[in-house]
Amino acid sequence: MYYLSKELFFPNVSYADRDGVLAIGGDLSSERLQLAYTSGIFPWFEVGEPIMWWSPNPRMVLFLDELIVSKSMRNILNRDVFTVTFNQNFRDVISNCQNIKRNGQNGTWITNDMIEAYCKLHELGIAKSVEVWQNDKLVGGLYGIDLGHVFCGESMFSLVSNASKVAFVALVNKLKIENYKLLDCQVYNPHLESLGCREIKRNEFMRILKKE
Repeated sequence: MYYLSKELFFPNVSYADRDGVLAIGGDLSSERLQLAYTSGIFPWFEVGEPIMWWSPNPRMVLFLDELIVSKSMRNILNRDVFTVTFNQNFRDVISNCQNIKRNGQNGTWITNDMIEAYCKLHELGIAKSVEVWQNDKLVGGLYGIDLGHVFCGESMFSLVSNASKVAFVALVNKLKIENYKLLDCQVYNPHLESLGCREIKRNEFMRILKKE
């Protein structure tokens, strides 16, 4: 495991351990975060822990044409139950992602420092959000890092049933129109799998990321 200094540097992702941990330390500057994502690396740690940088193998991704939209979800989309916007309320989206309670988790990995760091990336046009509204109230959404051909999803939230799924489907449809290669979902979970996401080898992910 590599211990980062103030130098703007990450080791090759092949040095990550079997859990996917590559490095510890460093900072959450915009420059370091941009270098991380373009190198196939992301930060993930809890309050009180040092910054930990990950590059898991395998990698959970969605190839956009493989999106699964259930019949019930299609019905919700066709009924226009929700309104979807893009990049209209980034700070509220990431704050809701921080505060939402999740099964099996005692706390959150989205620290206050994380929020400020990603809001700076949003100001730079790199971090993007999807907002889902119902009766003019923000009820769901997601955010991530936009690399131009790959979108790196970070977190999503839902205050009412299906709101985060609506955000996810809206994002995928937008990425398809704009000819993105894939949506990076980082690590496996069964909810993502139900939407069509699957694991691929890190080497394959890196080839797509580097446009090789």
